[in-house]
Amino acid sequence: EKVKKDKVVLGLSGGVDSTVAAVLLHKAIGKNLYCIFVNNGLLRKNEFENVLHQYKDMGLNVKGVDASDRFLSELAGVDDPETKRKIIGRVFIEVFDDESKIIEDVTWLAQGTIYPDVIESVSVKGPSATIKSHHNVGGLPDFMKLKVVEPLRMLFKDEVRKVGATLGIDPELLGRHPFPGPGLSIRILGDITPEKVRILQEVDAIFIEGLKSHGLYDKVWQAGAILLPVNSVGVMGDERTYEKVVALRAVESTDGMTADWVHLPYDFLMKISNEIINKVKGVNRVVYDISSKPPATIEWE
Repeated sequence: EKVKKDKVVLGLSGGVDSTVAAVLLHKAIGKNLYCIFVNNGLLRKNEFENVLHQYKDMGLNVKGVDASDRFLSELAGVDDPETKRKIIGRVFIEVFDDESKIIEDVTWLAQGTIYPDVIESVSVKGPSATIKSHHNVGGLPDFMKLKVVEPLRMLFKDEVRKVGATLGIDPELLGRHPFPGPGLSIRILGDITPEKVRILQEVDAIFIEGLKSHGLYDKVWQAGAILLPVNSVGVMGDERTYEKVVALRAVESTDGMTADWVHLPYDFLMKISNEIINKVKGVNRVVYDISSKPPATIEWE
């Protein structure tokens, strides 16, 4: 009963974990849950507007904050993967903190942390080496001074989806592939510019929509495109081009801890490759990543 009067703030990401955590808490405490959905400028094409709309339709008390310019200006000129992750984590916390200060008397911070995040970030129940810093694990700066509630902390992704289904969340939202917290920043190898983000958003949209329209999306655990820091020679009409290379990645997995590359049909890959090269200005070559985890991680950075 006491908790029902407490205010809880939660950062939504558009992903399955934070969405399920939000709906679960919304059922428990209603309007005392304040959700903040930050656009870091590194989401998929049109994702911020579309997902914000979906959240509002679900009855969540949510505020959308477009901080794209702030993130992109902080990332300008940075090409080291860990530094990129750290900047995004820091700026997210700064933006989130600014927004949560506007809400009076908040006592709890809710997070959609799930078990694989915990395993890959800290040593739990025995030694497990830190693989990479997950932006939503590992304590918060002192200035947030909030108690943390993580309702999904001991669950794997498939279990989170089962909880979501029980709560009646839209199957399309529940079936979404995992998407990294740092977003497209870790799929743009090298430094990040608004133009590179635009190129990758276009490529990614063609790939993901293609998977959906060919009935392949639900057979894949995670898929996305990577913009390589490589230019290659091509031909467009009679002209020689020297443009970007993109890699497509699709993996199957049950929990993200290990993953195999998906044997997508050649006809599908051919169609998607042609569409990307013809429609996305600045790209003239598409390759397909055939590496499994381990030793190759799902993301390239």
